[in-house]
Amino acid sequence: MVPPLLQFTLDLFGSGPALGVAPAAPVESIGARDKPNFNKKEPPVQSVQGYCATESIAVSVLPDTAHATFCHPQATRQTLLQGVQVAYALRRGKRRSIGFSVGPDGLTVSAPKWVPLYEIDKAVLEKSGWILKKLQQTRDRHQNLEAARIDWKDGCCVPFLGTQMRVVLDPRHVVSSVGAELKTQALGTPLAVGASPSPTLYVALPHTATAAQIRDAVQAWLMRQARQIFTERLDHFAPTVRVQWRKLTLSSATTRWGSASASGCIRLNWRLVHFKLPVIDYVVVHELSHLQVMDHSPQFWDTVRAAMPDYASLRRQLKDQSMPRW
Repeated sequence: MVPPLLQFTLDLFGSGPALGVAPAAPVESIGARDKPNFNKKEPPVQSVQGYCATESIAVSVLPDTAHATFCHPQATRQTLLQGVQVAYALRRGKRRSIGFSVGPDGLTVSAPKWVPLYEIDKAVLEKSGWILKKLQQTRDRHQNLEAARIDWKDGCCVPFLGTQMRVVLDPRHVVSSVGAELKTQALGTPLAVGASPSPTLYVALPHTATAAQIRDAVQAWLMRQARQIFTERLDHFAPTVRVQWRKLTLSSATTRWGSASASGCIRLNWRLVHFKLPVIDYVVVHELSHLQVMDHSPQFWDTVRAAMPDYASLRRQLKDQSMPRW
């Protein structure tokens, strides 16, 4: 038996049947990483294009990066990788191997103090495929984040359960002290079951409201929905996972979707309400499974799989989707 609130939500957004976890960190790295030596001065930016030629390595230009350049703001060296100019920051430190990391600023290469520059150049060239892939992924992720930025004003759109919800300011709208109400596009017309929804959130604010006021009002409404939806999904899946949860706390973390403690306390990021219900269900099952197994061992993933056989695809969706910029 589906609870009335959830049934209304499913009817509104057409979510499928029921189907946290920390998102991938924004910095991708390989190799050991140690504290860099910022006092070590490196030669000015140099080109190692000649090194590419002497190594007689086949060069192929990636379609997505054929005309791209990547420049770290603290770059001290540069090179040409598969036809792409890459300027990177070189860090020296007490370490045993050369390491590579790609973050929002670009490529950083960390190397032991004793390794000569020509060996660093060679290592960069050998990792060219990995480096270009990660640089492009990071750039795409940044562009997606910018595209997802919400312009808080009358008529803006906010994702809710996988669809775009329009925000309309109407100080005359009666919302029974809750600040906002979700209805069809026609003001005052409740959503009929089975109808094609055009979800609109009417917010009781004047048209002179600031962006911060609009954001806070919408966030308060979303957090109320999150608590109700998360509670219903925890109650739904707990018997399947054969656990009992005791307390739900909403989180605003920027790097974790959820967590669980051995005492039965569950923390879920309220921003999950931006995603479709199956994705929310995956995070719910993930955290409930931690009440059985408090690690990510094969036994843990077997527990998740038993409750949600297609968890892997949902996990990828959670990783690939962009979070709206608040």
